[in-house]
Amino acid sequence: MTARKLAGFAFRGLHLTFLGLIIVHFALDLGYPWWWNFLPLVLAYAILIAARILGGTPDSPRTDREPVEVGPPVTGRWTALNSPADRTPSHGTHAYGQTYAIDIVAEPEPGARPSFRWLWPLARRNSDFPAFGAPLLAVADATVVRATDGQRDHLSRTSLPGILYLMLLEGSVRGLLGVGRVVGNHLILDLGDGTHALYAHVRRGSLAVREGDRVHAGQLLGQCGNSGNSSEPHVHFQLMDGPDPDTARGIPFTWSGIGVPRNNEAFEAPTAASQPA
Repeated sequence: MTARKLAGFAFRGLHLTFLGLIIVHFALDLGYPWWWNFLPLVLAYAILIAARILGGTPDSPRTDREPVEVGPPVTGRWTALNSPADRTPSHGTHAYGQTYAIDIVAEPEPGARPSFRWLWPLARRNSDFPAFGAPLLAVADATVVRATDGQRDHLSRTSLPGILYLMLLEGSVRGLLGVGRVVGNHLILDLGDGTHALYAHVRRGSLAVREGDRVHAGQLLGQCGNSGNSSEPHVHFQLMDGPDPDTARGIPFTWSGIGVPRNNEAFEAPTAASQPA
């Protein structure tokens, strides 16, 4: 385990300790000054700063790599969100190898995907979204190095109260619990040459492959879901330079025949010849 990963565990553990002390302080009179509760928080950020100083800037992207051309991870008509074609880091952070990550939502025809609502409905069922259950395809010949699909698919957060809940509460808790709770059910493929592909928010129980399997470009891997830190069923895809999102750095990609679609740009991904009928 790398020093950076250990620092991440310590950072999250000290945050949880801080929250526990706050709860205990209000529930019980332990007779110590209130500001002592903040010592774990101070130590957590001291560890984070020290790790970044001693380890350089591990979150910086792989600027020495040209975009890696791979096939699209889906088929059919989709729309891009949070695209690296518009800005990097595309999700506002280099953490978890997300520098060049992209989100895509299925829209087989305009208006097929439910739109954002200010107040009501607060949430929607996953079956209301055409992305839910859509097949996920291998973007290249590869080896499966991580495959997990045990987390539940929660309701959408596509209203203003839902988004605020996701950003202010749920997302913060997931961040403290670690990358596995952020990406939800996920797959990581080793494409060779130091390149790994991550598919996040996979549907619970949908994986068609296991760790160690050898897969071929266009092969069915699983289904799009709504697990982890996700506002609605969608595919989060990224390339990175290692199998562990905690320590990996992002690598730019381009999809064969498509390129990198911009935000709100609809694109058509062709049916892969090797995809099972």
